[in-house]
Amino acid sequence: MTSPRFTSINEGFTCAACGKIVTPLSAGCRNHCPFCLTSQHVDNNPGDRQNPCQGLMDAIGYELNGKKGVVLLFRCRVCGVVLKNKAALDDPVQPDNYDTILKLTNAP
Repeated sequence: MTSPRFTSINEGFTCAACGKIVTPLSAGCRNHCPFCLTSQHVDNNPGDRQNPCQGLMDAIGYELNGKKGVVLLFRCRVCGVVLKNKAALDDPVQPDNYDTILKLTNAP
């Protein structure tokens, strides 16, 4: 039996980079801090929590996607993998910091 490719886990957490409390998304799943845009490399497939790397992931840029809107690009500090995740700009409780996203425009 194969495992699902996406496991929906929408839970709050304390950001390992900036220490702020992050609440679950109102709709969808959150995998990064809305304040500093840091994530953690914990999944092989979304929500499975099976990746042994566990490295912090820095937002390194973004792209505009016609269906998803703003999609953030993250690079793992430990293994270097680059992953994407939809920005949560419309979350009514803790939207992603738009000014921080715009600063990624000039990121190296």
